[in-house]
Amino acid sequence: MSLHKALATVALVFLMAASAHAELLIRITEGADSAIPISIVPFAENGAIPPGDKVSSVVQSDLTMSGEFRPLPPEKMLSLPSKREDVFFRDWRLLGQRYVLVGELTRSADRVQARYELFDVNTEQRVLGETAAAPASNLRTLAHHISDKVYEAITGVRGAFSTKLAYITLDSFNGKPRYRLQVSDVDGKRARIRLESEEPILSPAWSPDGKKLAYVSFETGKPVIFVHELASGKRTKVADFSGLNSAPAWSDDGQSMLMTLSKDGNAEIYRMNLQNRQLTKITNHWAIDTEASWDHTGKGLFFTSDRSGGPQIYHKEDAGAEPRRITFGSRYNARPRPDNSGKFVYYVHQRDRAFHIARTNLKSGEETILTRTESDESPSVSPNGRMLIYATKQGGSSVLTVISADGGAAYSLPASEGDVREPAWGPLAR
Repeated sequence: MSLHKALATVALVFLMAASAHAELLIRITEGADSAIPISIVPFAENGAIPPGDKVSSVVQSDLTMSGEFRPLPPEKMLSLPSKREDVFFRDWRLLGQRYVLVGELTRSADRVQARYELFDVNTEQRVLGETAAAPASNLRTLAHHISDKVYEAITGVRGAFSTKLAYITLDSFNGKPRYRLQVSDVDGKRARIRLESEEPILSPAWSPDGKKLAYVSFETGKPVIFVHELASGKRTKVADFSGLNSAPAWSDDGQSMLMTLSKDGNAEIYRMNLQNRQLTKITNHWAIDTEASWDHTGKGLFFTSDRSGGPQIYHKEDAGAEPRRITFGSRYNARPRPDNSGKFVYYVHQRDRAFHIARTNLKSGEETILTRTESDESPSVSPNGRMLIYATKQGGSSVLTVISADGGAAYSLPASEGDVREPAWGPLAR
């Protein structure tokens, strides 16, 4: 299949989808055998704590989603301590637990304070202890903060549960398509519509400070790249050249952007200085070059090209370097997304007519297929490099699925109705 046809096929599938604009649901589809046993004890409550999602329940879901932890259900706990002196470590060892998190919520006026402690069951030592607070109307943010702290205390890697997801949904209104760009928590909750259009919206990409989204919109009758300020809603056209304007990717400093343009007749990768709109041509080849992503150095880039006869992943160490082919395992490998360590690049991989998410170890060249579904697309790596989100088909509907970076666990986030596409994982707070 040529890259032209492959891109057209993906676009057609997207245009034929139908989805609703509700929050994403959460469904665990596969756990990891090596997951760490941990108990998140339901937090004690003092005062009028708002009803709804419990802080400890959100923390439990977050850690489960990472694929690296296996929380004990509260109904299997032998006691429900809220402070150190009530923790009987022998009981938790009998339950096979490695860590236990206890805490207490206290309401004061319009704020809720959380005091929590994390203990190593085997050593009986406190690993983490903190007091944090949030408005009573914003307990999910408090819970995600606690998840991040617990994750980092155990793994040594920053948690990514306080980050955001962007994605596209599509439904029908008065017989016309209605595309929506939405932003939600990483677990799909608190979704907000940022843009509606009767024309397709594609390829959302986060600015490094998490305050803006770039995306491709067809609202003018052709693909145009916009930058959208989330706080104000202000939208700015940044690429409206003749032909194709697609695949935006921000630089680490937010001052420039990679994009695919066909203004000179062929699809090539350019770098745009966002201050003065000056363009620098990065590739110059008869083949189609597209879907560029910066590598972990911020100087090199990965991209998709059919210069070898079919879509494959290439890497340029800097803008002036010769491209080096990375993938060889099949005739189709596209949409590269590297992690932030420089160790792996993830992409869509075709094998036996099925499309999976795969990764290549950039040092050894070893390729690993990570997914078992057959219609996977649009991978996006979490900013800490430990999780991956992608779109796939499940039971006839399109859903988003979160997996651990080694493919050892899966967590699906289907829309409550219809399909959802084009996920983009937001950055860590700076």
